[in-house]
Amino acid sequence: MPRAYPAWKFYPARSPEPEWTAGVVKVFSAARSTIDSAKHRGVSSNAALAAVRSGLNKLGFTVESGKTGAKKITRPVLFGEQGKPIVSYDVDGFHPDHRVVLEVEAGRGAANNADYRDLVRASLMVDADYLILAMMLEYRAGNTLTRSYEQTRNRLDAIYASDRLKLPLKGVLLVGY
Repeated sequence: MPRAYPAWKFYPARSPEPEWTAGVVKVFSAARSTIDSAKHRGVSSNAALAAVRSGLNKLGFTVESGKTGAKKITRPVLFGEQGKPIVSYDVDGFHPDHRVVLEVEAGRGAANNADYRDLVRASLMVDADYLILAMMLEYRAGNTLTRSYEQTRNRLDAIYASDRLKLPLKGVLLVGY
C-alpha cells in the first residue's frame, strides 16, 4: 500500500490534532510534485517554503519571503529596557491567531539537530503554543540516505514518552515532505 503524502504526526499523541492541522497537511500535499523528497533530490528549505507559501498565506500564516529585512519573520523571546526585544529568533512562518510557529528544514536537518534547535527556540518564543516542524522524508548526499522525518519522529516519540522533559508547547505537528 502506498504511503500517504505528506507523512505527518501530531504530538502529544494523547491529544487530537487541532482543526488547523488539516489545512496545513493539504497545503503540503498540494505541493508534492515540487517538494516530495522521496522523488526529488536537492530540494532546499527555501524551495520547499516557496512551494507552500501561498497556501499557508491563505490559511492566515505570515511566511518568510526572503532573507532580508521585512521579508523575514522574527519572533521575540526576551525583552529589555523600554520593552524592546533583546533576544528574538527568525522563523519560517507564524500564525498569530493559532499561535503556531513554522519551521521547514531540508538537507541534513535531522543529522544537524535542527529539529532540536527548532523545538527549543519555539518553546522560548512569546505567543507560541504550537510548532509545525517540516522535515524531508529522505535526504541523499552521495551514497548516504538520511530519513530525516523518521529520525525526528523517533526523537519526538522519545521526548513525549519520557517524563523527564516537559515542553511548554501545546503541541507539535511533524510533517514529512
